[in-house]
Amino acid sequence: MPIYTAPIKDLQFVLQDVLNAADSGIPGYDELEADFTAAVLEEAGKISEQVLAPLNLSGDREGCRFENGVVSTPKGFDQAFQVMKDGGWTALDCDPDYGGQGMPYVLATAVGEMFVSANMAFNMYQGLTHGAYSAIHTHGTDAQKAAYLPKMVSCDWTGTMNLTEPHCGTDLGLMRTRALPQDDGTYQITGQKIFISAGDHDLAENIIHLVLAKIPGGPDGIKGVSLFIVPKVLVNEDGSLGARNGVSVGKIEEKMGIHGNATCVMNYDAATGYLLGEAHKGMRAMFTMMNEARLGVGLQGYAVAEAAYQNAVFYAKDRLQGRAVTGAENPDGPADPLIVHPDIRRNLMDQKSFVEGARAFTLWGAQLIDRSHRAGDDAAEDMISLLTPVLKGFLTDKGFEMSSAAQQVYGGHGYIEEWGMSQFARDARITMIYEGANGVQALDLVGRKLPSKGGKPVMAFFEMVKSFLKDNEGNEALKADFLDPLKAASKHLQEAGMYFMAQGMKNPNNALAGSYDFMHLFGHVCLGLMWARMAKAAQAQLETGDGDNEFLKAKIITGRYYMARQLPMTATHLARIQSGAAPVMDLDEAHF
Repeated sequence: MPIYTAPIKDLQFVLQDVLNAADSGIPGYDELEADFTAAVLEEAGKISEQVLAPLNLSGDREGCRFENGVVSTPKGFDQAFQVMKDGGWTALDCDPDYGGQGMPYVLATAVGEMFVSANMAFNMYQGLTHGAYSAIHTHGTDAQKAAYLPKMVSCDWTGTMNLTEPHCGTDLGLMRTRALPQDDGTYQITGQKIFISAGDHDLAENIIHLVLAKIPGGPDGIKGVSLFIVPKVLVNEDGSLGARNGVSVGKIEEKMGIHGNATCVMNYDAATGYLLGEAHKGMRAMFTMMNEARLGVGLQGYAVAEAAYQNAVFYAKDRLQGRAVTGAENPDGPADPLIVHPDIRRNLMDQKSFVEGARAFTLWGAQLIDRSHRAGDDAAEDMISLLTPVLKGFLTDKGFEMSSAAQQVYGGHGYIEEWGMSQFARDARITMIYEGANGVQALDLVGRKLPSKGGKPVMAFFEMVKSFLKDNEGNEALKADFLDPLKAASKHLQEAGMYFMAQGMKNPNNALAGSYDFMHLFGHVCLGLMWARMAKAAQAQLETGDGDNEFLKAKIITGRYYMARQLPMTATHLARIQSGAAPVMDLDEAHF
């Protein structure tokens, strides 16, 4: 069975030494002292290791069942869900007015990483509920908040988001689901939605679906889409459950991965729905949920890679295969362990340097969300809006790549289900697709986020990197290994942005053909910045004698690897971008 150990020391390092959480000046962050965050992370780590991880492989093999209209989750999921509820983990960063604990989002993100690494499919039930909670909390009426949020915070009721239909995925303006106004102010929702994660299950007594639909007579396309609250079971005025709504499951999908999560086809047959937010402004409300979900999916990408990496390291240290070219390192055994071989080291260092950089990037993104929401910081809001497609697209692309790399360490055993490594690759694969396929994330980054507000957010990012380099230019311990590579990579990013500005108006395809490379170029620069910040923090502690010297030295060595072996990819991505649209578009359609 695969193993998992919660990376509490590394999470603490990022929160306390890199992000300086308690001293950041963000309202509510004064609670995030090292002893407090350590206590929370340790408890969450125990649940991850002892409750969730043991159900990951069995949940994958058993999957969900759909019999006689009822969806059942794998054995043990219901008890684990109760543990999560009893411990208040579903309410960690929710509004205290509705039963939440009011903790910062960054702490919930750190906890969420461990839950995802331990059991991604299981964690989706509460993760999607949190997204639905956020949409209702932001856009709902006082009555709607009072009716739904307390039960969703506790996860007595769970939530979903319903966007995709059989004939439309990304292009939601094509949707056919209809919402007919009723005399009592409600709407009758009729249509079919597909790929609905946690669409139905046996873990909660009610499920609150958020459904996109069109009100007849509204504007065409995406401008005519509205968002509705459609409970599985109707809620009476006194808060008790009433009649079953006109919502049913058509089937559960047979998927490549995340077998423990019920991905459903949902049928709405004149179901009673309640408008959430304004009519024809449904995407505004849905994006409250989707932006949070996109950071969460980026987290899934590296969190699954973390679990896969841990198992690859264990196998590489245990499996005896061949001899080190410099001489036997296990002379008393028949062979040396795999980890002595340079190519295995390369593979593991790729994984380790990505995961640790991605962790810092994601927690920084969560801190930006907190700064925006808690401090009303518009600059932080602009920055996280710019970075969201990078977090989602780059981290999930690389997360899948690293999960596959971990599988490679096992050789043939990695391809055999008995060892459990294929599950990590299968589970990670969906992260590149849902919550907006990564090609769409790249188009959003280049087409919308880059020119947003006259380019001020991306210019602020460049200035932030420039300021970091200037503030640390006298740090000789960082210069050659961290500062110089970051400076070069940032210059590549700026050159790519200038190319889009110069060529985009003349030929938009020049920008769009390079959008995917730009997303990856941007991702590498972000991880390069994170590694420079982590190296600075580690070096400072080494100089003062604080902290764990072996941990800190390993951190610097790992960062040096990323800067030397991964960050130079920015030059490749820039060259691809500057080749323009011709290599991509010149081939006649008939020749494909």
